[in-house]
Amino acid sequence: MSMKVLKPGLLTTVQDIGRTGYQKYGVLASGAMDTVSLRIANLLIGNGENEAGLEITMMGPGPSFHFSKQTLIAVTGADFTLRINDEEAPLWKPVLIKENSTVSFGPCKLGSRAYLAAAGGIEVPAVMESKSTYVRGSIGGLHGRALQKEDELNIGEMSALSQTILSRLSSQLGKQGFAAPKWSVSRGRFLPLKKNPVIRVLEGKQFAFFTEESKTRFYEEAFRVTPQSDRMGYRLKGEPLELKAPLEMVSEAVSFGTVQVPPDGNPIILLADRQTTGGYPRIAHIISADLPIVSQIMPGEHVQFEPVSLQEAEALAVEREQHIKELKTRMKMEWLT
Repeated sequence: MSMKVLKPGLLTTVQDIGRTGYQKYGVLASGAMDTVSLRIANLLIGNGENEAGLEITMMGPGPSFHFSKQTLIAVTGADFTLRINDEEAPLWKPVLIKENSTVSFGPCKLGSRAYLAAAGGIEVPAVMESKSTYVRGSIGGLHGRALQKEDELNIGEMSALSQTILSRLSSQLGKQGFAAPKWSVSRGRFLPLKKNPVIRVLEGKQFAFFTEESKTRFYEEAFRVTPQSDRMGYRLKGEPLELKAPLEMVSEAVSFGTVQVPPDGNPIILLADRQTTGGYPRIAHIISADLPIVSQIMPGEHVQFEPVSLQEAEALAVEREQHIKELKTRMKMEWLT
């Protein structure tokens, strides 16, 4: 079973949750920018949470794909118009599409990244235990690069749960090019999208080294996400932040959501394709519960930061994982009982 790329869009890559365990060797983690949306797309169609899917950057004309055989898919992430054979199709639910169908990604209303998962997962060779694409290093995915027109991707063997979902939805196929259940996952519960969001952070290791004015400004003023942003990091523009005195640092480990401040005073949010270490002062770290929201910000939007305690951050992370666990349980109850 395969899918063919008719239009690749601005940047469409194969991604899973990431290449973990190799940063000590200088190998980037990569993986999906919005891991929650990818995990949910996989769960909706009976895949394992870490199965490889497509990350689609929703800026400019969207991609389109041709599916030669009947395929069970789910599309999550940004709010946009999805079409199957020119019919508007639903997001955030399992969708069974007929053979010889075209799936097209239309104008984006909110957010910047969509995720397409297919039952069985995208079959590409694993590199260091991950199928994720790191384009700059030509690692993983399909030939280590973004998808191009005429590329063909194989889809793997379906799980027992995927086969059951496909069989149940097959009986609902009619004149439409697809079938889907009436229910859907609430995007707002997992991905509360809004323009110019307020992002919650913990103080970074070097927070105290900034001037009192800069610390106040960091929380009270909004920063614009510049067009120079990418999967490695968002470059922000605002009133420059200043240190109390020059600071010499040894490079230290960084993580997804680290907010560094280079000499020009404009913060950088490190993202999925971040380097493994960094030598700039770390003013803050974005809490894990808000990383999916950050990953959906469009260049040109503004972001503001809000401090929270470590206890609040942990509680929010636990709450999100509990919601995902409940979804996994409900999927089995819905289709296997």
